[in-house]
Amino acid sequence: MWLILAFFSAALLGCYDSFKKEALAGNAVIPVLFLNTLFCSLIFLPFILLSHHSTMLTGSPFEVAHGTWSAHFYILLKSVIVLSSWIFGYFGIKHLPLTIVGPINATRPVMVLVGALLVFGEKLNGWQWLGVLLAIISFFMLSRSGRKEGIDFKHDKWIYFVVLAAVLGAVSGLYDKYLMASPQDGGVGLDRMLVQSWYNIYQCGMMLIVLFLMWWPRRKHTTPFHWHWSIIFISVFLSAADFLYFYALSLPGAMISIVSMVRRGSVIVSFLFGALFFHERNLKSKAIDLALVLLGMICLYIGSSAR
Repeated sequence: MWLILAFFSAALLGCYDSFKKEALAGNAVIPVLFLNTLFCSLIFLPFILLSHHSTMLTGSPFEVAHGTWSAHFYILLKSVIVLSSWIFGYFGIKHLPLTIVGPINATRPVMVLVGALLVFGEKLNGWQWLGVLLAIISFFMLSRSGRKEGIDFKHDKWIYFVVLAAVLGAVSGLYDKYLMASPQDGGVGLDRMLVQSWYNIYQCGMMLIVLFLMWWPRRKHTTPFHWHWSIIFISVFLSAADFLYFYALSLPGAMISIVSMVRRGSVIVSFLFGALFFHERNLKSKAIDLALVLLGMICLYIGSSAR
């Protein structure tokens, strides 16, 4: 069941990336990101209120548990990590083709695996090392594809933004493992709805500060903001994708390494959007790069399943 939920989460995540690209086209990044956090907060606020002031959601998948001050501190830290990743990722995806950003983001499971190796002392088997090697090769091949479009991976700051966003996303994935694991397994054991609901609200508060300190004073001298309906779809698809992701992790037997890999299958959806709707170029060479990334993910899946 948790694997099926992970696949649905991946499909929704691909739609989220595609609507994000659409919303950011010629648009100011910070207001779009603030509205995303605002709409996500509004989606989950009713669940918080109903859980705390009624018994309507008691026992349902949408019930939000009460959290201690220490629990909220852990969630606040997650908000900082995720929001940092989003800020870099939003700026990167605005200035780069979706067919370049998608495969870079798809290397996150490799980063999670390497992080697990360094932080949790996990050892990689042969299949997993092969997956890491394929991801590295695909990254270098992707840089060659990008060069055809005038994108120099060594000197293009937007590439560094996307890579940094992916690294922070991998850190968030490892942190999720820590938050969701039971105390017996060395984790905090937080309720998934508590985490998802409140980290959106904390992010909204932080983005409001960023909006008024960084963008509002300079709004007349920078990229103007214009409303686009795709901004709402960003929040809807992200909230649904994350809900299925956290729900999958809460089920017995769920493996964060495999869920993380399956979710990166979202690159297929975003790649198709980039090809069909954004009419991006050099699709043949990028498709080969993408195939290598996916092959690497399959190797990681086999290696993780064999444990």
